[in-house]
Amino acid sequence: MTTFLFIIIAEGLTGMVGQAVKKDLYHGVQVGSKGTMVGLLQFPYDTLFMCNAKVDNAWVIKEILRSFELASGLRVNFSKTKIRGLGMDATLLTNFSNVLNCKHMKIPFVYLSMPIGGNPRNMQFWQPIVDKIRSRLTSWKGKLISMAERVCLIKLLISALPLYYLSFFKIPRSVIQELVRLQRNFLCGWGYEVRKIT
Repeated sequence: MTTFLFIIIAEGLTGMVGQAVKKDLYHGVQVGSKGTMVGLLQFPYDTLFMCNAKVDNAWVIKEILRSFELASGLRVNFSKTKIRGLGMDATLLTNFSNVLNCKHMKIPFVYLSMPIGGNPRNMQFWQPIVDKIRSRLTSWKGKLISMAERVCLIKLLISALPLYYLSFFKIPRSVIQELVRLQRNFLCGWGYEVRKIT
């Protein structure tokens, strides 16, 4: 029921943006070869306003958000709101952030635990997932679980954790080698004592 109410309320925001576009007050961004205009993208946890770099658009966004607050009773959390301009002058971007009372977004950034704007061919891009697997494997005491339990834990971690990344990016060979090394060390030993299987 809560999700349905949220969808109805979110449709109100879409309608407000649509009315602003219809009255030629707000101008979105042309996307694709057919020149489709996109002014608003809504996701489960985020809403993206996309517009041309004009001060008028920033003021219209502010008025839409204020009207939405008054109509719905919901408040915009400006401490979590960020602005990013592509190919813009830094002074103009600062003016926009002052109008909207929000911070600048730096690239790369993390969205839903996924780095956006980084280089997936770089080991540094994959470091958070490697560190997460390393911490999960080393937090277990190898002496307390059997070899079969270790194999199950490795399969669970290796199949679950990187899948989200792998659904978007191709993994480099160096990252695969590091993950295999972590698996071997956990399977064959614990702590600093590494047992070798002969």
